[in-house]
Parts: sequence; structure tokens; C-alpha cells
Amino acid sequence: MSQTSIDVYNPGHDITGRAATKVEASRFLAITGNSASGVLTVGHAVAGGRVAGVAKYGAEAGELVGLARGNSRVVRVVAASSIAAFGDVEVGPDAKAVPATTGKVVGYAITSATAGSLAAISLA
Repeated sequence: MSQTSIDVYNPGHDITGRAATKVEASRFLAITGNSASGVLTVGHAVAGGRVAGVAKYGAEAGELVGLARGNSRVVRVVAASSIAAFGDVEVGPDAKAVPATTGKVVGYAITSATAGSLAAISLA
């Protein structure tokens, strides 16, 4: 019998997670625990941290949520503060986008954005 390896997750493809806590649409998400029945446990990403993707829609705790992901994919993320066009971004408060300072760069802004608006972010 031959042994074959198959993808668990394929880079650039959307995935589905189960919200550990309430998730808001257009916020950065991170993996927050082990997978259950093959579905990742996700929640809002912490400020300055890594991301698994961006919430495609809101979900209550325990519900499924779609994650938009993929290098150079452009998605809309709520901005926590003003972001300059072509400026690197990181996760800020409430899993919103902020200009990168000391955290992990998770993408860059395609155009400028103001606080509270949906920023067009090219994911890293």
C-alpha cells in the first residue's frame, strides 16, 4: 500500500473555523486552540500578533465562520486608526488594522483609510 500525503490546508484558499468567542466581520482572526472534528478553533487576533485570516462574516461563539486568506489577497479589514496608502499594517485593538510599529506585519494598505472605515489590505 502506497503512502500518500494530502493537504490539510492549501495556502490561499479560504477555510472555515469555529468561533471560540463572538467574532466580528472584517476583523483579523487567529487560531486560538486545537481543531475539533477537523475544524480550527479561531477568535480575534491579538494586537501585534499573527493572523490566520480575516473574518468573512460575524459569528457567535460555537458557530462556524469563514476565513479569507492568502498571500497578496486583498480583503477589507476595519481600521482602528488612520492608515497611509501602501503602509504596512499589523493587528491593533479589537483585531482591527493599524499602521505597523513593533508587531508582526500582516499586510499593507492598498489605499489610505480612516479610523472606523474598511481598509483594503493586501495580506502578507
